[in-house]
Amino acid sequence: MLEQWRREAPELDRSPMGVVGRISRLAELLQARLEPIFAAHGVNGGEFDVLAALRRTGRPYRLTPTKLSQALMVTSGGMTKRLTALEGRGLIRREPDPNDGRSTAVSLTREGKRLVEAILPEHVANEQRLLSGLGNKERGDLAGLLETLAVSLGDEADARVRGAAPARRLRRG
Repeated sequence: MLEQWRREAPELDRSPMGVVGRISRLAELLQARLEPIFAAHGVNGGEFDVLAALRRTGRPYRLTPTKLSQALMVTSGGMTKRLTALEGRGLIRREPDPNDGRSTAVSLTREGKRLVEAILPEHVANEQRLLSGLGNKERGDLAGLLETLAVSLGDEADARVRGAAPARRLRRG
């Protein structure tokens, strides 16, 4: 593709296409290799993300839907869909937030905790396998570069991890 654009539009800098195109392609390739682990346990990647987010908060494994949406960068509608599916299978429960009676809290059930803890070792081993073509230094370098790109695009979660101010969002008037 890059060679074709070099030939057809030699005046354009094609280097961004190479980077963005590869990141997009990698996202597709990785997703296709991550989903089978989740599917084998009866969930999809988005549902696993919710269960994992609750589990990694520690006891009592509880967050508000808003906090979950923010942590996972999912719209409230998308989060509601995930929560409804997980609640229907008894993996989470929604109840009044003990800290704020006007809000709802989402908690892992025992079954949800067992499921995420069963999936996690397989998921990590799978990710390890997927990155086996990179050495530790290459992994660190790549993670750092991707974090820098994410922050430059306004990823507030990565900015908080780095201790940087979040990028300002552009307002359309």
